[in-house]
Amino acid sequence: MPDLSPALRVLTALLPFCLALFIRLVIGNSRLTRTLISVGVLWFAVNVLMAPYALDLRTGIRNDMRGLRTLLP
Repeated sequence: MPDLSPALRVLTALLPFCLALFIRLVIGNSRLTRTLISVGVLWFAVNVLMAPYALDLRTGIRNDMRGLRTLLP
């Protein structure tokens, strides 16, 4: 996804959560809407946590793992 603009990246992170909230407003509180909101929150969290690695996923994570190995005994 390196060719996406920053605004579009934010939109792809927020869209599932916002859709789940909208469905909850329309349908009401049910097991389905609670599940959709949980999945939307997880999707958003994964997107936020992985954002620093978006441009170069393999080398970014690899370098961070090497740095962690040097910090840990």
